[in-house]
Amino acid sequence: MDWFIAPGYWTSRLVFQRALAGVYLVAFLTAVLQFRALMGERGMLPVPRFVERVPFRRAPSLFQLHYSDRFFAACCWTGCAVSAALLAGLDSRLPLWAGMSLWLAPWVLYLSIVNVGQTWYAFGWESLLLEVGFLAVFLGNDEVAPPVVVLFLLRWILFRVEFGAGLIKMRGDACWRKLTCLEYHHETQPMPGPLSWFFHHLPRPLHRAEVAANHVTQLVVPVLLFTPQPVATAAASLMIVTQLWLVLSGNFSWLNWITIVLAVSALALPTDARSVPDTPLWYEVVVLAVAALLLGLSYHPVRNMLSRRQVMNRSFDPLHLVNTYGAFGSVSRIRYEVVIEGTADTVAHEDSEWREYEFKGKPGDPGRWPRQFAPYHLRLDWLMWFAALSPSYAGPWFGALVERLLENDRDTLRLLRRSPFPPDTPPHFIRARLFRYRYTSWRELRETGACWERTYVREYLPPTRLAGVAQRS
Repeated sequence: MDWFIAPGYWTSRLVFQRALAGVYLVAFLTAVLQFRALMGERGMLPVPRFVERVPFRRAPSLFQLHYSDRFFAACCWTGCAVSAALLAGLDSRLPLWAGMSLWLAPWVLYLSIVNVGQTWYAFGWESLLLEVGFLAVFLGNDEVAPPVVVLFLLRWILFRVEFGAGLIKMRGDACWRKLTCLEYHHETQPMPGPLSWFFHHLPRPLHRAEVAANHVTQLVVPVLLFTPQPVATAAASLMIVTQLWLVLSGNFSWLNWITIVLAVSALALPTDARSVPDTPLWYEVVVLAVAALLLGLSYHPVRNMLSRRQVMNRSFDPLHLVNTYGAFGSVSRIRYEVVIEGTADTVAHEDSEWREYEFKGKPGDPGRWPRQFAPYHLRLDWLMWFAALSPSYAGPWFGALVERLLENDRDTLRLLRRSPFPPDTPPHFIRARLFRYRYTSWRELRETGACWERTYVREYLPPTRLAGVAQRS
């Protein structure tokens, strides 16, 4: 069936597959380096406790069948190894069925992680990686030309990512309609990057132009993905440029990068002339059956996009096959940060020597400039941003975090940039305070060298010690 294949997308498929393998690799590295403190056997939200109350049908996962920290780490390292093999192009050297099986492996492994990850994995880019990764299984290798229907479905995902994000903005915060959101966003976003301070201080007219350009890119340009070439390539290229602009302006894990990967699949890149091999009938049947399934499951995301009560980042099935996306439907005007402090004093009072814990990514010391971490995802730092918005976001895990800090738990301390206490001398008390943060002005930056200025707001958590430890006078 000549209509089934698109020989002009050999190069696009190749770049897409290698780039997606790179995103998978980052995702598995993020998991293996952080899971013990977050959801390990002694984690803040342990997987064993989760699988006891959530059945397999609601959260399909290998860890529903067996869990240990060693087994979880083995799955993560296996995911890293398979991702590295895909990045090196091993799938192209295998028979078609074996290459598809190789792509299926990281999808199964990462699905298993996400489905037991609880709030640590409740981000839209987790489902996005799974949805894209599932389609990659059926994109084929050098034995077949790229299937048209799979390329179409990849554009369909990209359309929903961008168009859904555009709709949620227009329906959400009024500042998006007034073109003023970027007067706040660069300062209040979850994790600023090294250039965010400069983006914040761009002239207001440029901020308005940025918002207007964002609306065009998310609400108009996605429709052009389904037009003939070279218009579709131009549309995808514009999306890539927009995403690179976002990469420079903040740390959004791999959200921007996987969106770029999706856009690459729509590019008509130069391809060497080659003979088109025959497509196996079984492959055509499998691809068309999967396409029919995914199009049918698209009913829920489409209904959500058309609804006035549109929601962001929702999965409609436990396999995360088709999802809805969106980001920053509302924008905070003021930045708050939770600052955690400990003291070695055996009696806790205001005049005690309180020492501050430093996180890797989230703002802390006003004089410390933000760093670039994305596409690596600092999960605890991101959840601390939500905790500052409302204590209800931190309810399930914040108490466990404080307990681990009081124990000087090694795995928890590895998530931080710096602990103010030696490994063998844990603090007697931990407290948390809420501060308002704002970017300094150009003058303040020149005078102090600090990019932040902070003001104490209120107590977030009173001085707390481990249960059963007596306070001595």
